Amino acid sequence: MRILILATDAHGGFGGIAQYNCDVIDAMSGFAAVERIVVLPRLIVNPGFEAPYKTHYVRQASHGLASFLLCSALEAFRGATYDLIYCAHINLLPVAGAISRLARCPLVLTIYGEEGWRKPGNWLATTALSSANLIISISQLTLDRFLDWAPRLNAETAIVPNAVRAERYALGAKDQDLVDKYGLAGHRVLMTLGRMDPDERAKGFDEIIDLMPRLLEHSPDLVYLCAGDGGDRPRLEAKARFSGVGDKIIFTGRIPESRKADYFRLADAYVMPSRWEGFGFVILEALACGVPVVASTVDGTREAVMDGELGLLADPGNPDDLERAIVEALRRPKAIPDALGYFSFANFAKRLEAALSKVVAIGQSF
Repeated sequence: MRILILATDAHGGFGGIAQYNCDVIDAMSGFAAVERIVVLPRLIVNPGFEAPYKTHYVRQASHGLASFLLCSALEAFRGATYDLIYCAHINLLPVAGAISRLARCPLVLTIYGEEGWRKPGNWLATTALSSANLIISISQLTLDRFLDWAPRLNAETAIVPNAVRAERYALGAKDQDLVDKYGLAGHRVLMTLGRMDPDERAKGFDEIIDLMPRLLEHSPDLVYLCAGDGGDRPRLEAKARFSGVGDKIIFTGRIPESRKADYFRLADAYVMPSRWEGFGFVILEALACGVPVVASTVDGTREAVMDGELGLLADPGNPDDLERAIVEALRRPKAIPDALGYFSFANFAKRLEAALSKVVAIGQSF
């Protein structure tokens, strides 16, 4: 079996969607029935990666839109050699749909969050939905919101939530170099990690900055670590300065992937009162480091904590509710929940295999 994957980014990429795509490719490469995987990436941020077993990256596809379309056209002419087309973003669906029609093989689309919650501005993507044989969603919330607007489809659907690689995380002491770098000695640390997007402003940074004066009444030694970067960072920094507690709010900028676990271990509680997350992979990363978490009642992070089994829930629009949850999280000891195993990579691979089996025979694996 040969699989063609069209992706925004994967290995060599950055962020939640890239990580999800990496897990998909790694899982597929372990399926006994899969002979070869070809990946067309729109973007490669870090080109020094090694492709997984059975996988070939067409790196030229990442050299701009024209290169991506040219490489896609070349693969379309080879379409008869593929048994499955996997489209890793709805914006790439017109190209993926055209290739699947030429190859006369099933087309799979994966949706993650906001991009699947509303009708795309690109009418070609909406039209191409009729070509999809299977819709994979990372959460039930994302699938429900997608089906609210999507035209009537004949496609199968499946939920395949994110995986967390436990071997990359663990309980551990706070890294002394980072403690010294950010002046965290003697402080309890509240943390949020996310992209600071001026067009979104929905990760929860604003809500926690606004709440800090009240939280400091409970824990005068508390500091808030705002990890991540983006165009909205200057506004958030200015808000922190004028909040009256600016000396208690620290902006780290973008953190290296290789050190994410070290940053999570700095936190005594991880909080994400978000509004637009399709799932919230960072929640799983924090949990895998043993950090108590607070997730949102209004988006996909609720599913990341299994409706409260793995962590606390709070309404981001209700400061009293958010304060209650954070105070409780800070009281909890650090521990990795046993139920986090639900999101193991092995279970992810089994769910992906079961989902793909709805449209193509892939045999047994793992």
